[in-house]
Amino acid sequence: MSANTFGKIFRLTTFGESHGKAVGGVIDGCPAGLLIDLDFVQQQLNRRRPGQSGITTPRSEADEVEFLSGIFEGAATGAPIAFMIRNTDARSQDYEHFKDVYRPSHADFTWDKKYGLNDWRGGGRSSARETAARVAGGSVAQLLLSQSGIIVQAYVSQVGKVKLEGNYTSHNLDDRYNNPVRCPDAETTRNIMEHLEEIRLAGDTTGGVIDCVIRNLPAGLGEPVFDKLQAGLAKAMLSIGAAKGFEYGEGFAAASMLGSEHNDLFKGSDEKLLTPATNHAGGILGGISTGADVFFRVAFKPVATIMKDQITADKSGNPIILEGKGRHDVCVVPRAVPVVEAMAALVIADHLLRNRTSKL
Repeated sequence: MSANTFGKIFRLTTFGESHGKAVGGVIDGCPAGLLIDLDFVQQQLNRRRPGQSGITTPRSEADEVEFLSGIFEGAATGAPIAFMIRNTDARSQDYEHFKDVYRPSHADFTWDKKYGLNDWRGGGRSSARETAARVAGGSVAQLLLSQSGIIVQAYVSQVGKVKLEGNYTSHNLDDRYNNPVRCPDAETTRNIMEHLEEIRLAGDTTGGVIDCVIRNLPAGLGEPVFDKLQAGLAKAMLSIGAAKGFEYGEGFAAASMLGSEHNDLFKGSDEKLLTPATNHAGGILGGISTGADVFFRVAFKPVATIMKDQITADKSGNPIILEGKGRHDVCVVPRAVPVVEAMAALVIADHLLRNRTSKL
């Protein structure tokens, strides 16, 4: 299976580089008859695209998606759905001074060692530009999930040292896209904006955390032993370029809890269905969904390109002073929110279709 393809039944293959003609993808395994809301797909791309606010890179890409196949009269035909997003504002000349340098904390060095060359124009295939194709493909997956009432909502819970108090139950997540930070709390948003401005003026960058919740998920999704639901989500999230950590449920906090504190006791309901009374497990037991909300967190590193001089070495090993140039985000986390939603939707859509073969 190609490393550029994600999923087993609902599959997304992406292509393209940061400074190539376009990025895009092919969705295979989408059930025929699914209505494709093009406005929704474009809306999600607009939420990810650069140049949308003062805290993102000023690279101005419209990110208008063009669907090339697999849709007829507004619905999926069952054939591969191909799409393309053209690059219209790439400035390769901004990167010429990186031509003979391995940029600190970028993939230039490792890609060169693996392939014998690397595209120095904005990082090529390793650029965050590739995630536009993920958002387009994941948006179609979200449309599929909506048929079953499944909702995926991600939001920023931390930027640098500024943290949002509470969890997804404490805030109205419908408000998360009403500000450029993608945080559902107004006061925390103001604090983050001030923090980011201080970092920008200092010529530096920072990281952060995105929380995500998947609601209305039926019990029984997940493929033990090696394709557990949390394993699929972890792979999806850690495949995002700047992601450095993943936890679900109580995550690392569970290591300091007692079993009597962490156990989710079952209770009956009026419908005589068993449900966990608490949800320390994050909606997953034994790699299979319990029917409770699935929630997880993803940590992102600081943007590697900073507007400060750095002492490093060129490809020949000679010491040089690397000047920070180009157009970059101070923090990638706000633009990564729709990427996290898209990747989560791809995982759940795939498991939803796979689960239909698990029993008669």
